[in-house]
Amino acid sequence: MDEKLLGVAAGKVPADLVIKNGQIVNVYSGEVYPGGVAVSGETIAAIGDVDYAIGEGTKVVDAEGAYITPGFIDGHIHPESSDLAIRSFAEAVLSHGTTSIMTDLHEIGVVSGLEGIEAVIEENEATDLHLYFVVPSHVPFSPALETSGGRFDAKIIREALQRPDAVGISEVVGHYVLAGFPDLLESMDYVNKTPGLSNQGHLPDMTGPTLNACLAAGVTTDHEALDGPQILERLRNGCHAMLRESSAARTLSDQLKSIVGSDIDTSRLSIVTDDLHCCDLAHTGHLDHHIKVALEAGLPFVKTIQMVTINAARAFSLDDKIGGLAPGKRADINLVSGDTADSFAVVSTWSSGKQVLDHNRLLVHYPPAEHRPCLLNTLTLKSPITAESFMIQAPAGAHKVRVKVMDTLPWIPVTQPREVVLPVVDGHVACDVEQDVLYIAQVERYGKNGNVGKAFMGGFHLKSGAVASSVGHDNHNIIVMGTNFEDMAVAVNHLVDIQGGQCLVDGGEVVAEVAYPICGLLSDLSCEELAEKKEKLNEAMAERGCIIKIPFMFLSFICLAALPTLAITDHGFINVLTMQIEDPILVVES
Repeated sequence: MDEKLLGVAAGKVPADLVIKNGQIVNVYSGEVYPGGVAVSGETIAAIGDVDYAIGEGTKVVDAEGAYITPGFIDGHIHPESSDLAIRSFAEAVLSHGTTSIMTDLHEIGVVSGLEGIEAVIEENEATDLHLYFVVPSHVPFSPALETSGGRFDAKIIREALQRPDAVGISEVVGHYVLAGFPDLLESMDYVNKTPGLSNQGHLPDMTGPTLNACLAAGVTTDHEALDGPQILERLRNGCHAMLRESSAARTLSDQLKSIVGSDIDTSRLSIVTDDLHCCDLAHTGHLDHHIKVALEAGLPFVKTIQMVTINAARAFSLDDKIGGLAPGKRADINLVSGDTADSFAVVSTWSSGKQVLDHNRLLVHYPPAEHRPCLLNTLTLKSPITAESFMIQAPAGAHKVRVKVMDTLPWIPVTQPREVVLPVVDGHVACDVEQDVLYIAQVERYGKNGNVGKAFMGGFHLKSGAVASSVGHDNHNIIVMGTNFEDMAVAVNHLVDIQGGQCLVDGGEVVAEVAYPICGLLSDLSCEELAEKKEKLNEAMAERGCIIKIPFMFLSFICLAALPTLAITDHGFINVLTMQIEDPILVVES
């Protein structure tokens, strides 16, 4: 028992910190009323009229009428999608009022396994960001359809779930539940029988019997519902619906249309970011930005704050510890300036009672970590990559062929099929920039088998050169797309030379690049520094016709064999709906 905490709460011992003259946003009662917060060490001792807790040595902060909210919680985020090392990421989100994240660090696990994830968690311990570990439910994400560096099976998952920071398993794919994947079902069964753990879902397009089966198996949340009917169906069936606003899927405003003005109980709704681009993090923010989006959509202020605090905590059975302002809860606290989209901004932040942000000035800096060897030098080619590596051979004697092209939508990296007739040149199928058909391939980069999967891509409208990235969900082999084979080969080999990153090659020369030496995924640069480099890379692509504003983030999802409708992995051209490898060549044209 913390005797000092009890003493502060009872008025017998002075508080370490008192924030007074504010407006308390009480996420338990749904009220806003005048008051303050008294803190002992890392814990809240009292709220409301807390003048009695002020004594010798108490630091007193005058909130000057600002709203006092709990620190924000992101219930589903992949920090790796920001391309920032965890310490740089922590600085970035703390500056926007986020004090806790729920993450699987899945992308690190794909490259370096549980050892890599534990190394990153250890690096984060030097920060003031609270990280809760949601253990990856399966790596590779799509077994038999991709090659990964790390691997998670039921034995490794059970080992990881013994960690004190583990809160469940993540991204339980509905289709894999229905298919009865043995390792997945075994892991889910263990979670179901273990108090305090949960099966976090990934249920795109699941409805009716398929949704019911996944929920019956123990899935408790989902972040893939895209519209009002899907959200409502999940709520009615006891599933916590996470409303996503990511850099690659800006869906929050549309999702909230079904909520605003209704009598729906919102206690099982939270707002998450999933995948956040470092440029968005640098320029628009984190959950503080999402709060503005929700307020603009008409969601009441208190309900909005609940969706990024107590509701997120409830989804992981952590609401007895975090997510609210109350005696005994961890002292994660924000001061915010207003309750409308125009006036809302995070002013100051405390994490575990330590002030990390003061009137928009970040008070902490975490130097780059000394990275463990398992996080470095992760790119190895089993076979040399040349221009010929990317050629798709046509049937003998063919002059034209009809092929299936995968087009990305311009607003979300979901692919759709398109049939196009392409010429055959020197025995291989040629792309056609005028028809917006590019070559795309994925190169296995762990030195295991030397696979190169090949297909045709549309939607980017790149007119010259080639781009490559060592970030490719959910296997992080090297994804390369281009107008010619020669530039594609240069791009891939350059990324191997620098041990990961993203680059644009034109005419055999590297035009722009960003290096990611940590697992081929992350940089130790600050958020602002990395965003500047990324913007230059994106601008160089735009100059060559690309219409996608964040092309490398979109490109990274084209490798995701669990995202409809088509994908490319090192194994080949994937039909996601059938989970089969297909030949992109359909027929020979006369």
